[in-house]
Amino acid sequence: MTGMMRVPRSRGAFCGLLLILLGAWGGLVPFIGPHFHYAYTPDTSWTYTTGRLLLEILPGAATALGGLIVLGSRNRPVAMFGAWLAALSGAWFAVGGILSTLWTAGGVSAAGTPVGGAGARVAEQVGFFTGLGLVVAFLGALALGRFAVVGVKETRIIAREQETRDQEIRNQDARDQEIREQEARRQQVTAEEAVAPATVGAPARTISPEATAADGAVTTDDADDADDAGVPEEDGSAADAEDPGKVKVTS
Repeated sequence: MTGMMRVPRSRGAFCGLLLILLGAWGGLVPFIGPHFHYAYTPDTSWTYTTGRLLLEILPGAATALGGLIVLGSRNRPVAMFGAWLAALSGAWFAVGGILSTLWTAGGVSAAGTPVGGAGARVAEQVGFFTGLGLVVAFLGALALGRFAVVGVKETRIIAREQETRDQEIRNQDARDQEIREQEARRQQVTAEEAVAPATVGAPARTISPEATAADGAVTTDDADDADDAGVPEEDGSAADAEDPGKVKVTS
């Protein structure tokens, strides 16, 4: 869905450039036209009036702004907004002078009246308002239609971007799986190292009850053999002599 919102800048380059030029023309011609006897009253250069502001300066600026957006935007909704802005500005160029009679005194157009002969007046009407507005509205509508269509080239670009994102996701999953496996092996090695010291060295000797009884029998037999061999038994006097703290009692 994100890829569908992007458009190449070349899509609106032609229309955007023309809209910028026409907007500049529409906003500046009332101020520079009198130099060439191409003007509406007042036919003096750089003279500001409310009618020029509302019918020429503002729509000219809006047209140029819409052209800039169409020319530079790579986002489809934003570019379409620029095209709509330019198209509406063109419509205002075309009909603004007629509608201005609704708020002016005496029902006179706020744009003034064209000067010169019949041919000059027709050229001024076309170049200042009607013709200019129609061309601007046409270019805005053309740009709007171009941005409303998803081209084959864009579809291929979107498919490649989607494939690239899917591959990145798969690579990330593989890296995460490898990290989890390494962590599991590390924990296993740590557990084995913790158990290893208890099993290092020779195993402890286990003495069974039968072996203990046999050792006792061997000890008793050795003592009997020693008695048979004539080992003298210590008598009580010797024992008493060796123990000076013992008191001898005689009767």
